[in-house]
Amino acid sequence: MTKRYGYPVLLFWLGVLMTVVVSACNIQNAALQTPGDRPSPSANCRLIKQRIEEVCVPENPQRVVTLSTLGNALVLDVKPVGSTLTTYWGNQFPSYLGNSLEGIEQLGSDEQPNLEKIVSLKPDLIIGWHDSHEAIYPLLSNIAPTALSGWQPDRTWRDSFAFVAEVLGKQEDAQQAWDHYYQRIDQLKAALGVGAASPEENRYQTKTISLVFFYYGAFGSDVKNSFAGSILDDVGLQRPPSQNITTPYGYVRFSEEELEKVDGDILFIMTFSDDDEKAFQELQQKPLWQQLNAVQQNQVYFVDQVTWEGWNLLAADAVIDDLYKYLVNPG
Repeated sequence: MTKRYGYPVLLFWLGVLMTVVVSACNIQNAALQTPGDRPSPSANCRLIKQRIEEVCVPENPQRVVTLSTLGNALVLDVKPVGSTLTTYWGNQFPSYLGNSLEGIEQLGSDEQPNLEKIVSLKPDLIIGWHDSHEAIYPLLSNIAPTALSGWQPDRTWRDSFAFVAEVLGKQEDAQQAWDHYYQRIDQLKAALGVGAASPEENRYQTKTISLVFFYYGAFGSDVKNSFAGSILDDVGLQRPPSQNITTPYGYVRFSEEELEKVDGDILFIMTFSDDDEKAFQELQQKPLWQQLNAVQQNQVYFVDQVTWEGWNLLAADAVIDDLYKYLVNPG
């Protein structure tokens, strides 16, 4: 799952700290006063290395709780008993997760997970994010073995998936999921003519694909090492020079005066909230916007930001569907 990597991290930390300060006593009571209700540690467990400490996770967990890692668990055919909602999902799980959500308890937001609810679910394993949940790790680990995926500037969605697969002991399922992904990538490349010798067959050989976001008032692009950017790269699609780069958090921001840097032959637009959509509508009225090649060629497409920043293979499947829709069978 992806976040707008730099600045929301500060918001996440503030949310976590506020939660701990305001409700620490109640949470601690819920987590610490019900030891008889929590499952006993299994003798059959595996040691998992993480940034805080090694954790011994059960070999075959039956009641998993996911914090920020729901999509990865579902890819591996593990249905959690409960999961938090990522901030940009809003008040419900994302639609690309399909019909696999029945019976999953909503546990608040990633920044403010409802620990009382987590206790009531009696999990035998909790999987979360280090940066979002380190502050409450002692409480989480008292409820059940807790594994937190680390977050570093160069960490990718592939790394996150590999961690969840290791924690769940689902490496073979993970490989099957990757096989499916690369099969779809190869099929899409064939449909687009990527690699074909003639320009008639390889329609996108010289065309650039721009990806633009509006997020909490910021304006910029996801670059090659972002979630969506890595998918475009796997397909072999070209990016504008300003986006054909890697950055510590997978994105670059632009000012309105740098609007030409988002231009391409085809432009995908992602917005996050109603305010972002309003800001984008205002930008559309600017002369610089009207001069963009993609705008003049009527090659601007709106895509779901929750999906295009999904950070898991279910979301990747939906992104590939969008690429078929807008590039293989446009109009």
